[in-house]
Amino acid sequence: MLQRVKEATMFGQGDPSPDVLTKQDFERLSQFRHRLRCFQRHSEDICREHGLTSLQYQLLLHLKGFEGREWATVGELAERLQAKHHGTVALVGRCEEAGLVERRPGREDRRRMEVHLLEKGGQLVERIAARHQPELGYLQQELHLPRGEGKP
Repeated sequence: MLQRVKEATMFGQGDPSPDVLTKQDFERLSQFRHRLRCFQRHSEDICREHGLTSLQYQLLLHLKGFEGREWATVGELAERLQAKHHGTVALVGRCEEAGLVERRPGREDRRRMEVHLLEKGGQLVERIAARHQPELGYLQQELHLPRGEGKP
């Protein structure tokens, strides 16, 4: 948790001023961003070794990890990826061309497209996710992140 130092201000109607961060806060934030970037770089390298971009892997991961099902709408994927709808449509198209996913008309609303993980995409995301586990374990320990239930 960041240590915060509050300062009184005269802005608005007694609105508090922005928090002032301490040197220790900046050190922690720097360390967190460094470790996060190391993980991202490691992930990018793994994805490249498997012929995917990091975004393609994340799309497959979100399909495999979508709660209660292994498909999602383009809008749901855009939210998970924090991307624009049209960019996600293009990404789905590239994954579809590679035989990793398939678009299908919605079961309840045929105007809405569902993106389904195909066998090739499922196998690939499993291999790549397995390669991420050692680095994730290291990240959990270093950043003191809570572990999932039943995980060492």
